Amino acid sequence: MNNAHKADLILVIVTLLAAVSWMFSKEAVMQMPPLLFMSVRFILAGLLLACVSYKALGELALSGWFHGARVGMVFGVAMCFWVTGLAKASHVGEAAFLASLGVVMVPIIARLLFKEAIPHSTWLALPVAVLGLGFLSFSAPLDHAMKLETSHILLLTSATFFALYFNLNTRATNTQSSILANGESIKKGNVPVLALTTIVLGTTGVITGAVSAMLEPWYPTFVNLQPELVGWVLLSATIGTALRFLCQTYAQSLTANSHGVVIMVLEPLWTTLIAMAWFGETMNTNQLVGCFLILLSLIVNRFRTISQLLRPK
Repeated sequence: MNNAHKADLILVIVTLLAAVSWMFSKEAVMQMPPLLFMSVRFILAGLLLACVSYKALGELALSGWFHGARVGMVFGVAMCFWVTGLAKASHVGEAAFLASLGVVMVPIIARLLFKEAIPHSTWLALPVAVLGLGFLSFSAPLDHAMKLETSHILLLTSATFFALYFNLNTRATNTQSSILANGESIKKGNVPVLALTTIVLGTTGVITGAVSAMLEPWYPTFVNLQPELVGWVLLSATIGTALRFLCQTYAQSLTANSHGVVIMVLEPLWTTLIAMAWFGETMNTNQLVGCFLILLSLIVNRFRTISQLLRPK
């Protein structure tokens, strides 16, 4: 098996780990404050990754730490909205599709903040995504009144911040060129992926912990701590976060010719299927159509990449 195929296989595993992590998280937030859970989860995961990336962290310049902390702050805000939305959501599969809309928003954020051109595929994907959201906003198959739930708003907000995170993360991990006022060209070095991921996870843990300290009660959780809850938190931190990011980083290091951009679209689909088996979830007609349209928008958004992969060489 060549490196490209290895990377593809590992990324399929990454999407499965991400999908299972939704179940761990949902189990945990039903038993403890959601923001407190995220703080403990990401701090533990950050410490685990630090055991692997300590050399890269030690060699990292101050600017690298700054860029990592900036990315981590955005990701932390995204996770605050995400976990609160998940805690309020009545359907995990539906929540996964809503959060995945961040992929469609990435080019829009890049245009607004970094003046990048928006691919034609994004303009095609957007109305499909909006139509899918419209179907999800119907509370019942025969109910014609649009009703956007609180969990929907929170998850869509998290998707927007995820899109910003993706943009900042890409710029932090790649060498950037800029022109000074005197015409001189300078290059900003990239931040090693594993070191950046460690900083992002740690910062996310601090951000969610700070918000939790202001909004949530901690005492009842620690006084009535149950072994089952400890298990969900540890599974989320190890398998759902640290192992997932380690696998993803390793896959990215194998080759640049992976189908990863396409493979990662599978996450909401896996999440829905696993939630059906785990929680016995079902979908009504509107939910099925809405999720299908969102999945279609993700595929349309990546049409150029998919067509390049399918093109004979």
